Amino acid sequence: MSIIKCVILDDELMAREIIKKFIKRISYLELIAVAEDPVEAIKILQDNPVDLLISDIQMPEINGLQLVRSLPSPPLVIFITAYENFAVDSFELDVVDYLLKPVPFERFLKAINKARLKIIDRKEHHYNENQLGNGFIIKNKENLIKIQFVDILYFEADGDFVQIYNNSVSKYKIRSTINAILQKIPLHLFIRIHNSYIVAVSAIKSLTLDSVRLSDSIELPVSRSYKKDLVKRLDIYNM
Repeated sequence: MSIIKCVILDDELMAREIIKKFIKRISYLELIAVAEDPVEAIKILQDNPVDLLISDIQMPEINGLQLVRSLPSPPLVIFITAYENFAVDSFELDVVDYLLKPVPFERFLKAINKARLKIIDRKEHHYNENQLGNGFIIKNKENLIKIQFVDILYFEADGDFVQIYNNSVSKYKIRSTINAILQKIPLHLFIRIHNSYIVAVSAIKSLTLDSVRLSDSIELPVSRSYKKDLVKRLDIYNM
């Protein structure tokens, strides 16, 4: 399960301590920092990658609503407050949840699970948006790795998966098919040479009757059905 990085903001010591205890009970929450006022919280949010802000609303100088409005790219927000009258304004900011003090742990956990689902949706949306840019965004355990199209040597079918090999001869395994990959890559950079292989045109060093060589150590088979298109694409002339 992905770790959710969170920050607490509350000007009351007792409230901060209660939330800290709640967070310790949830294995996938990581407390990055605790702030006593909004100005301190802004600096923390600017300096750290944060998924979730757990914040009071009524505070001196700047309230929680004003803080969230001031952030160009706010994290997800759960408000915990003693006042009911901020609820409408809060949900206009698309906050995850609005909790009234005192908050039982079960209600806090429900709000955190709502945040977790939203974070998963955000990451999936980010992944899908970037697939059709200048490379693939691949999830590797808890990390997202971007592979530029210009760095890819070839794709290889592997059952229900596709292996992606890059210029450093690293490989990444994704759940996909060769046909699906063809719909997501710039075809001016790649060509299919076999039912199981797509290669970068610029990576081809030499061509034989039934294979292409990408390097001294990498030689891939060429199917007869793809040979004609490959020869035409490489603009090969007889001597």
